[in-house]
Amino acid sequence: MVFSVFVILLILPSTPSFSQPPRMGPHPGMGMKPWKGEVRCWKASELNPTQDQMRGLEALQQGFSLETQLLRAQIFTKRLELRELLTDPNTKIDAIRSKSSEILEHQAKLEERSIEYLIKVKDILTAEQLKNWCPELEFPALRRMMHGPEMMGPSSPRKPPFQEGAKPE
Repeated sequence: MVFSVFVILLILPSTPSFSQPPRMGPHPGMGMKPWKGEVRCWKASELNPTQDQMRGLEALQQGFSLETQLLRAQIFTKRLELRELLTDPNTKIDAIRSKSSEILEHQAKLEERSIEYLIKVKDILTAEQLKNWCPELEFPALRRMMHGPEMMGPSSPRKPPFQEGAKPE
């Protein structure tokens, strides 16, 4: 389930820009404890990279985005197809399981590419920068995976939409 959230967030058109200046003050996510138990850790782009490092980080990010664009689109499409199967009363369970397996295969490929991206970012950073780097901040959903799952399971049932002839509560 947590991995699904990771993939969904990657599907959304969110490409972080490495050209932002380092953040010095509070920002979203400040409520979490420091990952390494020492000082607050940062995204690679917030570690005062040199111009060469910044160019490398930007090139990696653009390459990763282009490389995974089709894969993210395929996952999104497969999720829509799964939704159709789940809401069709005539769908056989095997078809649902098969579609789910296809999604998991694509998600595994996306996770592999994400880890390769992080390895390349790691190679760009210096030993000193690595001490303060939080890889989980490079992808917001990865942070949730590394810090443990949130409460998972079905959500609370919603009231069905008002139907004509029904009495409102």
